[in-house]
Amino acid sequence: LVQLVESGGGSVQAGGSLRLSCAASGYSGSYYSMAWFRQAPGKEREGVAATYRFSMTYYSDSVKGRFTISQGNAENTVYLQMNSLKPEDTGVYYCAASPFDGRRQSYEFEYWGQGTQVTVSS
Repeated sequence: LVQLVESGGGSVQAGGSLRLSCAASGYSGSYYSMAWFRQAPGKEREGVAATYRFSMTYYSDSVKGRFTISQGNAENTVYLQMNSLKPEDTGVYYCAASPFDGRRQSYEFEYWGQGTQVTVSS
C-alpha cells in the first residue's frame, strides 16, 4: 500500500516560516516527480513546487523566491521550506508523487497525501 504522510503544517503570522515534510512508503521504486499542491477554501487545487530527476525543480510564480523544495537524504522524501509567508499562502497543502518524471498537473500524479493545514494570519 502506497502512503504519503505529510507533517509540519500549523499557524504562523505573516512573515514567518514553516517547513513541510512528506515521506512516501510502500513503493519499491523511486518517485521521479514529487510535488506540493495547495488548496484554499473555495479555490481549485494549485501546484506550488515540484522536484524531478537530476535535481530539477519547478515553482509557481506566487511562491518563487520564498519557498524551496528539496529532496531528503532518505529516498522518497521531500520537504517544502516556506519563508516570508503571506495570508494568501493559507490552505491545505498536499504532497503528491509519481514514478514518472516531469509531472506538473495534479491529474498526472498517482499518489497523494492526506494534506496538512497551513494558516497564515496578518
